[in-house]
Formats: sequence, C-alpha cells, structure tokens
Amino acid sequence: MTAVGDGLRVMVVDDHPMWRDGVARDLAEAGYDVVATAGEGRQAVRVAAAVRPEVVVLDLQLPDMTGVEVMRGLMAAEPAPRVLVLSASAEQEDVLEAVKAGASGYLVKSAGREEFLDAVRRTAEGDAVFTPGLAGLVLGEYRRLAARTGSGSGDDGPRLTERETEVLRLVAKGLSYKQIADRLVLSHRTVQNHVQNTLNKLQLHNRIELVRYAIERGLDEG
Repeated sequence: MTAVGDGLRVMVVDDHPMWRDGVARDLAEAGYDVVATAGEGRQAVRVAAAVRPEVVVLDLQLPDMTGVEVMRGLMAAEPAPRVLVLSASAEQEDVLEAVKAGASGYLVKSAGREEFLDAVRRTAEGDAVFTPGLAGLVLGEYRRLAARTGSGSGDDGPRLTERETEVLRLVAKGLSYKQIADRLVLSHRTVQNHVQNTLNKLQLHNRIELVRYAIERGLDEG
C-alpha cells in the first residue's frame, strides 16, 4: 500500500488494547507517525501535551473521564491538536456534544480502513469529517439554534472577499474541501487557503466553528 500519512503526527486514545493497537498499526502502515497511544483520559491529556500530536483519534468511552472532558483538556494545549472522534456510538447527543467540545470530525467504528485513514488525513488538513448522515445532523442542529436565537446576516465583523464568502457559503452547506474545489474549479490547496484566511479574519479556531458562524448569518441559504 502507498503511504498516505506523510509523517503526520497522530495519537490514538482508546481503552481497548486490541482495538487501540490495531488502529495504531493501520496508521503506521499508511505512513502516519503514531507518536503515542493511551487508554485513559488523564493519561491522554498529559501525554498529548508532551508529544504534541497534530491529530488525536479519540474514543468517547474511557474509564476515568468522558470523551468531552478529554477534549477540553486537549483543547487547552497550544497549539491544540485536531480531534477525530472514533466511536461505537452514532447517537445524536454524543455527536453534538463532541462537536461542541471541539471535535473536528466524528467517525463510527464500523467505518472501513481506507475511510478511516482518509478521515485522519482530511482532519489534519482542517476538513470536517463525518460518517455519512452525521454531518447533516450537525448542520441541522446549527440551523435550529440559529432560527431559535433569531440570528441573521449583518455587516458586523471583518469584511471577507467575494471568493472567501463564496467558499464560506459552500462550507455552510456541508461540502467537503474537495467538493468545494470541484464546484468552484479551484485547487484543493486554494480552498484550504481561503478557509484558513477566513478563520484568521473571524478569529475562529476550526471549520466546525466556521460552519456555525455561517449558518447563524444565513449563508447556507439559497
């Protein structure tokens, strides 16, 4: 198999040793640099601060802390890693709590090997990666919240370029970077750059926050 990880630094957190070791092995065989593994939440937060992974693959069910508590600990680091939740649960409450706590993506454990390896790469690139169906759940929740609070578009905040706004509208609709690049006839890297510039202007931390910002301003409509 061709290595796709390109030395990306990844940490795996799961309390089942066989599953944890299997995930770490798949990542290493694909060219990822597995810098650490952990089976408990406190250990994960402590070790992540020392080894500074770019992506943490995190199970929500840990013996000493909830996955949400672990994510809060991980998010306190500077720079904070991106977190891809890999869970047996596809329950709406679990997904939304994970996203609100800072998860960049959410994959169920029934995902295939190639889907998982691609999800880790995309998470590192800043894409929002979800098991099919879960992205719509998150978008739906943000739209519901926006409607309830009466948020709408306005002239407040930094001014985005026409292209940045165009990309932001597609981000708000739940399109992946590849889909946006195809739609606008741009390179994948150019889309990433537009998203990063927008994040910097709006002082947001990740694509999930960006989606919520856009939906609150009605940019997902039309």
